[in-house]
Amino acid sequence: MGKILILIGTILVLAGILVLFRDSLPFLRHIGRLPGDITIERENFSFHFPIVTGIIISIVVSLVLYVINKFR
Repeated sequence: MGKILILIGTILVLAGILVLFRDSLPFLRHIGRLPGDITIERENFSFHFPIVTGIIISIVVSLVLYVINKFR
């Protein structure tokens, strides 16, 4: 259990570092701004719902967990 928590913590730290350098990395610029993400902008209101980004992240995380589970 301890090793899993350390692995999850490391992954979260790496994800945080990637978010910090999001604008300088070309493959991360479009995260959250993919076609299919819902954006509504009005005069005094802005709403952003990244549905496609969430689906893609879910698929990637599922694949990573599947591969990890295969090697266990």
